[in-house]
Amino acid sequence: MQAHSLYIHIPFCQHRCAYCDFNTYAGLDSLIPNYVDALVRELTWLAQDESPLHTIFFGGGTPSLLSVEQVGQILHAVRGHFDLLPDAEINLEANPGTTSQEFLNGIRELGVNRLSLGLQSVHSEELLLLERIHTFDDALQAVSDARQAGFDNLNLDLMFALPGQSLANWERSLELALQVNPEHFSLYSLTFEHGTPFSAMLNRGLLTVPSEDRAADMYRMAQKIMKAAGYAHYEISNWAKRDDSGEPLSSRHNLQYWKN
Repeated sequence: MQAHSLYIHIPFCQHRCAYCDFNTYAGLDSLIPNYVDALVRELTWLAQDESPLHTIFFGGGTPSLLSVEQVGQILHAVRGHFDLLPDAEINLEANPGTTSQEFLNGIRELGVNRLSLGLQSVHSEELLLLERIHTFDDALQAVSDARQAGFDNLNLDLMFALPGQSLANWERSLELALQVNPEHFSLYSLTFEHGTPFSAMLNRGLLTVPSEDRAADMYRMAQKIMKAAGYAHYEISNWAKRDDSGEPLSSRHNLQYWKN
């Protein structure tokens, strides 16, 4: 029987970034308990499908706004109603600045075994432009806390082709992020989605973005730097270290979409 994957959306954020077109909401944290209760009821309903699960992905939004107890409530429902394989990949997205050592210890004990941190940039001016609420130092602290909690499968998200971004700034972001030594990178080109504040600013001439050729140069630079650092380029926007057998430490949840 084919193993399935479960995506669990957490649509809450401390701040909605100007480029974001995801289903997320800021300032509604008071609804989180009711939302978690609703998720548990929906998981009970979905359990009619008896296929085994080999990945779970908490995405958002900002799943790290949940409490340890709320993550546990959801995982308890999953384990109670689905055949969760013993070696399942359980990933949680987190924003630097929203995690603590206690939180990361707690979710690791619950079985979360992969952490994806939305770093996006190492430069304060780029983070400010993107309306991110964290600093690079916050990200370094989150990585340190994650390692101390026992996470040995860590992803970092970075964005390129940002307004005003130079090749040198992008190269510096990659170099400093590599020093963190994560197992995985997701590197995305910024897109201006209809209806977002960034799209409106672009249309009004308030933002200057790199040309498509410059964006392609940034992508090729990433390919070169990641390859030199020993990361396998296994999917358009994703790079992974290799395990002892030489296989990439790919996101199994990413591959579920890619292969289907």
